[in-house]
Amino acid sequence: MKKKLLLVACCLSLAMITTAQTISIVPKPAFAELRSGSFTISPSIKLLSSGDELKRSSSFFNDYLQKMYGFQLKTGNQTGAGNAIVLKMGKVKSSIKGGYEMRIEKNKIQITGADPEGVFYGIQSLIQLLPFSKTTSLTVPQMIVIDSARFAYRGMHLDVGRHFFDVDFVKKYIDLLASYKLNTFHWHLTDDQGWRIEIKKYPGLTQVGSQRNGAIVGHYPGKGNDNVASDGFYTQEQIKDVVAYAADRYITVIPEIELPGHGSAAIAAYPFLSCFPDRVTGIPLNMVSLRTVDEAQKGRIKFVQETWGVFDDVFCAGKETTFNFLQDVLDEVIALFPSKYIHIGGDECPKTFWKQCPQCQKTIAANHLKDEHALQSYFIQKMEKYVNGKGRNIIGWDEILEGGLAPNATVMSWRGENGGIEAAKQKHTVIMTPGSHCYFDHANAKNEDSLTIGGLLTVETVYSYNPIPSSLSAEEAKYIIGAQANLWTEYITNPAKVEYMILPRLGAMSEVLWTAKEKKSWNDFVPRMMNEFKRYDWLGLNYCKIFLRENPSVK
Repeated sequence: MKKKLLLVACCLSLAMITTAQTISIVPKPAFAELRSGSFTISPSIKLLSSGDELKRSSSFFNDYLQKMYGFQLKTGNQTGAGNAIVLKMGKVKSSIKGGYEMRIEKNKIQITGADPEGVFYGIQSLIQLLPFSKTTSLTVPQMIVIDSARFAYRGMHLDVGRHFFDVDFVKKYIDLLASYKLNTFHWHLTDDQGWRIEIKKYPGLTQVGSQRNGAIVGHYPGKGNDNVASDGFYTQEQIKDVVAYAADRYITVIPEIELPGHGSAAIAAYPFLSCFPDRVTGIPLNMVSLRTVDEAQKGRIKFVQETWGVFDDVFCAGKETTFNFLQDVLDEVIALFPSKYIHIGGDECPKTFWKQCPQCQKTIAANHLKDEHALQSYFIQKMEKYVNGKGRNIIGWDEILEGGLAPNATVMSWRGENGGIEAAKQKHTVIMTPGSHCYFDHANAKNEDSLTIGGLLTVETVYSYNPIPSSLSAEEAKYIIGAQANLWTEYITNPAKVEYMILPRLGAMSEVLWTAKEKKSWNDFVPRMMNEFKRYDWLGLNYCKIFLRENPSVK
């Protein structure tokens, strides 16, 4: 009898392992149960949906089938007939936004969403189950999936200020986010090394601010300058196109306009924004391009920065013209982006020039401010009030806590978690993004075969992250609305390297953001991630293979 019980237990254990390996969906669903049998998607199958609001998901799935397999399904209204994929909205186990249920049966696949977004996430799960070969007979196993997200904010960032990436690649990037059920794209559009968004009232921002005469060679502080000019910006029509493309994938695009620091590109175009318009931009001689030297000798004062780092020449906080300029910029930005949030940066703003600037000091005295840190708070709060007046809220990096937090601001905590913890205790919403777990510009391994900014961030470290700090009470933890990963591009110059730096770490981050903490398991994640590498190959993506080498026994 004991032997029989042992045999049954072994069989059950084997079945559980097989199920975990077979249902290769990333991020891991809240519930997934494999059934016997399968369903085959072929050109004879119908794609049925109810209502216009599900046409986005229907079209997305058909476009994917056409691109990868060379056929589409005939579409129609939901009738409940067999031999069909049925998309519908209705009551599901989770009422959380984006919740869905997928039932793959013998003669039908039914995806039911709590809302249209949930239907789309069901489609993404179905796509991950499809075979990785071009065929018109796509067999998927029968199963039940009941799923919803842990966090409302699931983000990924891309810095296009340091290096520009064209619209086609930005759309590809958004598709990768959508495939992992992320819902926010944080677009870092301005920095010291480049201004990337057209502002019609200030054409110099792109005519001058998007043009860089060169960049350092090698790791900071550099071995010299490559003397290779670079440029690039997005027109307002292109911005609208990207925002609409993302919306079709239920992704909100949050623009970032850096202030009051990281403003060198804007100041190069409009020197009046500086505390000292007549001071030449400080670029170390061993790092400056030959063209910049030549232009400086001819009398040019301000330049787009050619090296990385933090610079003293920031937006002047003592001039009303500075605020007028930024308000004009934000007027055009807000008109382009329907997002609830506008990211205004607020990080890494040296106070050197402010301490020397008579107008900044006058502003400090006139407003009874304690010091330059309070002046930064004054700056941020003034901009927040303006943005709030337009019906939007601001997000800022955790430095916006310095000198007092703006009333309605959301804090993005990057210098560890302390800023986020402090903001949550003050009852401000928080997005966690500490460098220790969320900075995808860090090396994938100790012996990285590509130049990176430094640091080490393995897939396992990403996967281990919990955005809710243990030091917060249950009530305080409610203010942590989610987290995001960041990709800064000082050392990332081309799309292939972007893909290499985010894959497979993006898969790990998606599970941090989507899957309930108690449902996560590294040992379960590894084989599912191995299946993802097959999908990467199928899609022609460039990815880091270190994870494969570290898990050689997993097929």
